[in-house]
Amino acid sequence: MFIIFLVLGGVGILLLLWIVGMYNKLVVGRNRVKNAYAQIDVQLTRRYDLIPNLVETAKGYMKHERETLEAVTEARNQAAAAAKAVAGDPTNAGAMHSLIGAEGALAGSLGRLNVAVEAYPDLKASANMLQVQEELTSTENKVSFARQGYNDSVMHYNVMREKFPDNIIASMFSFNEAAMFEIEDDSMKEAPKVDFS
Repeated sequence: MFIIFLVLGGVGILLLLWIVGMYNKLVVGRNRVKNAYAQIDVQLTRRYDLIPNLVETAKGYMKHERETLEAVTEARNQAAAAAKAVAGDPTNAGAMHSLIGAEGALAGSLGRLNVAVEAYPDLKASANMLQVQEELTSTENKVSFARQGYNDSVMHYNVMREKFPDNIIASMFSFNEAAMFEIEDDSMKEAPKVDFS
């Protein structure tokens, strides 16, 4: 009787250690997703900080384009709020989809600003505008690289939580599926054009 109890106790301990190991592996995956999003967040914050400089530089030249400048500012504010929501929980698919939509609206606003700037040769030649353009272009490239790293982390995490028997532990402890930061609209797949030269 004692030997049966000892064997059952040993099996129970092994089962518990196995569950703890799978749980910890899922926690590591989720934290990698959070870290990868933090890298995107740094670059998005930099971009959101540069956009007011862009608007202020353009404002001095574009007296009759107030609506365009306000649209860029509003889109920037909405994208920044959406990015902040995702930063709270990068595995929240709904928040990520909101960010993707807000980023699309921001890209559209910047595109309309680019079209409007074409009518102002002095603005296109402005040293401030050229500097902001260069910084935004560099930041857009960094966002793209960070997004790629984030998507890799999300894919790894999602595969881990979908594999059997990890999926049982994932569902027991609410390890939800994370959404990739993908550009859904083909016109948005390129970095927003901010070339005013």
